[in-house]
Amino acid sequence: MLNDDELLRYSRQLMLEEFDIPGQERLKAASVLVAGLGGLGSPAAMYLASSGVGRLVLADGDAVELSNLQRQPAHGETSLGMNKAQSAAATLRNINSTIDVEVLAQDLEEDGLAGLLQGIDLVVDATDNYPVRFALNRACMQHRIPMVSAAAVRSEGQLAVFHPALGGPCYRCLYPEAGQATALNCRDSGVLAPVVGVLGCLQAMEALKVLSGFGEPLYAGLLVMDLRTLSVQRLALAPRADCPHCAAFRSPCAPRIHPAPAPRHPAVTATGVAVSPPVATPPAHQ
Repeated sequence: MLNDDELLRYSRQLMLEEFDIPGQERLKAASVLVAGLGGLGSPAAMYLASSGVGRLVLADGDAVELSNLQRQPAHGETSLGMNKAQSAAATLRNINSTIDVEVLAQDLEEDGLAGLLQGIDLVVDATDNYPVRFALNRACMQHRIPMVSAAAVRSEGQLAVFHPALGGPCYRCLYPEAGQATALNCRDSGVLAPVVGVLGCLQAMEALKVLSGFGEPLYAGLLVMDLRTLSVQRLALAPRADCPHCAAFRSPCAPRIHPAPAPRHPAVTATGVAVSPPVATPPAHQ
């Protein structure tokens, strides 16, 4: 139940008829893992905190560097040298002291994910390398947890919500592990600060939709954009029958999260998605 302060704090989103008090109560009861507190994870975590997600677990083993401050608003000059998860936690607690913020100040490893995801309702994938993304993908499938993933480099970005338990594709369906060698990264290719900000905000929006039951989450879809020209494409994705990650996990079992209507877009196989190379391979660094 929401108290008087919460009713006032979240009053603007409570006005939305489709959201209302039940949606806010779902957020309050939810637990989210934010994996990576860089360019994507910073704005995503900040908006999840301000929106009232009850428990946020922040995981990142990196330290704040001067070059991060251009695009990672959860950190400031006083955070230089501090662990990113700890720095972001301080920011989130200042934004909303009524939520629980937990810190994992280390890199994620697959062996520890099973225990970490106990009690987690959704994962925000804001990580910066393929091995961790693939490990998160496998762990989320095993726990039947949706994963909101994004990537950005230069002026381009993409967004997807992976939840094979609903019959859709997983991260591996779209990105073969062989793509690791060709992935672009912001360290070498650059990125404009608002690009990761936009993608991180979209991750927060999709997470809020999934958790609250509001709107239509981007299940089985891929949003591709280039902010240099403001071009946006929404592609529907079909799972790969030969995917080594999700074929065995796809089932009609009831999901833990409120399902949304199926996307009204023509389905294409992941291998048939025609996107430019920089968007087809996530950056190794945001």
